[in-house]
Amino acid sequence: MNDTFGSIVPRCKLSRRHTLGSLRLSAEKQIDYRILLAEDDPGVMYTFKAVLEQEGFSVDCAGTFEGAKAALRDVTYDAIITDFALDREDLGLELAREAKRRSPAPAILIYTSHPTVERLRHALAARVDYFAFKPIDLDEIKLAITRLVTRRAEGLMA
Repeated sequence: MNDTFGSIVPRCKLSRRHTLGSLRLSAEKQIDYRILLAEDDPGVMYTFKAVLEQEGFSVDCAGTFEGAKAALRDVTYDAIITDFALDREDLGLELAREAKRRSPAPAILIYTSHPTVERLRHALAARVDYFAFKPIDLDEIKLAITRLVTRRAEGLMA
């Protein structure tokens, strides 16, 4: 694991599966969700990553906008979680726009400590799927991301 959180932190393999982080299709087949977490605060990143992995998600981390863009180029994600102000004012929103240009597009959850009507309008225009406010309620985020990736997976299978 990269202690500086400067770019991409390697993905951790999980030895057990949980019900939130995976969708059971049958007794033999299961989809594991892969999430990109883009956060420039190492403490927040560590906490988010630990909580999401505990729920069974595979989580890749990027501590910068450039690191997140590189990860997005290399991997197909089911969801992206990012701070609106990643690195600076609105790079999290720019990351969301780039992600929505992918096919299939991942679900996007964006959060901010400074919610404004203007930010919400920009997020809606970028087709962000969920907009949350700091302080982060981890139970809300777990539930929201589970619903978003499940809905996305069901749409891809239809």
